[in-house]
Amino acid sequence: MRPRRNGRGRAAAEAVSALWLLAAASAAVAQQAPEPAPEAAPTPGIGRWLDPATAPFIPIPEVDLDPQSGATLGVIATFLDVSKQGDIERITAPDVFHTQYFGWGTGISVYGFPSEDAQWLVVGSVKQQVEHELDARYLGGQTRATPLSWSIEAIDDRSGTARFFGIGNETPNHNESTYVRDRTSLAGSIGYNFTQATQLAYGARWRGIDVLPGVLPGVPSIETLYPKVNGLGSEHALEQTLTVTHDTRDSPNIPRSGARYLIYGGFASHSLGSSVAYSFFGAEARWFLPLGEHITFAAHLSGRYMPSAAEAPFWALSSLGGDRSITNGREPLRSDGADRYVDQNLIATGAELRMNVGGFSAFRTRVHLELAPFIDAGKVFSSGPGNVFSEMHTAAGMGVRGVASPYVVGYVDVGYGRGNAVVFSGINYPF
Repeated sequence: MRPRRNGRGRAAAEAVSALWLLAAASAAVAQQAPEPAPEAAPTPGIGRWLDPATAPFIPIPEVDLDPQSGATLGVIATFLDVSKQGDIERITAPDVFHTQYFGWGTGISVYGFPSEDAQWLVVGSVKQQVEHELDARYLGGQTRATPLSWSIEAIDDRSGTARFFGIGNETPNHNESTYVRDRTSLAGSIGYNFTQATQLAYGARWRGIDVLPGVLPGVPSIETLYPKVNGLGSEHALEQTLTVTHDTRDSPNIPRSGARYLIYGGFASHSLGSSVAYSFFGAEARWFLPLGEHITFAAHLSGRYMPSAAEAPFWALSSLGGDRSITNGREPLRSDGADRYVDQNLIATGAELRMNVGGFSAFRTRVHLELAPFIDAGKVFSSGPGNVFSEMHTAAGMGVRGVASPYVVGYVDVGYGRGNAVVFSGINYPF
């Protein structure tokens, strides 16, 4: 499967290593190898390429039949650098592929895990027509063992398969439109850690987005169905945000116990150089409860409210849809694509049961296979939420995850709702 874009604009190639992890995990389950075997002598000849424990890299076929982005076929090669302690230090994954709409393409994804306290990535790809992407990100001070934590990210991408169904919680599928989204973004944050659990952070994000006429055959372009929606053409915004976080999770990447609570607020203003103006605030909670040695119950609850949104472009509104929770951005509904429902305000929740059902050794590290039945629920609205539990969109499904502690989770999640069955893949838990 071709990896899903996070919001059809962020670095989509995160799923490259997920494919390797899950393909290898399937082989491990078939072998029923719950414990690591003693290190064996290298497999001679071509056999070493077929054994995850000895192959220098594993070629993975890309097959994506997504109803929105069309058919994509290709090959991914995944290389893992592993420390003497068995921890993954780097993932390098180049790929070559052919897309139904935009021709041939090539890309590379590199993920670095120099320590538990820091992570970085560089992801890029280019196609013959329309689409390209580049995403570079660094995070430091993740364990909050020092007074400061910080992050920086730069994005330059163009997506030709973005969709817009109108604003509101009950927009029908036949209102679908498409557009080309050309985006550049630079974001940074710095946080002061009062304790290892409590942090106050300031963040700034500049983003310029051009919403251009759609190029997909058979799907109306956004300006033909929604000529008056805010955000057509070129707009830019400088968002300022303050966030207070209390985090007692035992791991920021693969949590098994604890909780994370946060509240945030921010704005974009003409006086600070934005072409649009709006404000927002929200809150989020995530809980993780171990149910024995091999099962974790995970749940989340979030809300976002925009006190002033008359000028807000549609791409800055609260959003429901897709496969992951992005604070102050989007909440998951794994029966629909990213940004399926947008409006000023949002409330969303969900839960999943993460069950460790096996494991295997590969690239001198230990990979565990998880099954995770899940449920998502949420809605968007423009005024008061009314009955919180009314008019909620829901999705249910099953996740299959390959977990290489302490940093990497590769997933394939299959969700169902409103008659839709959708497959997502990528790196990191959805929340």
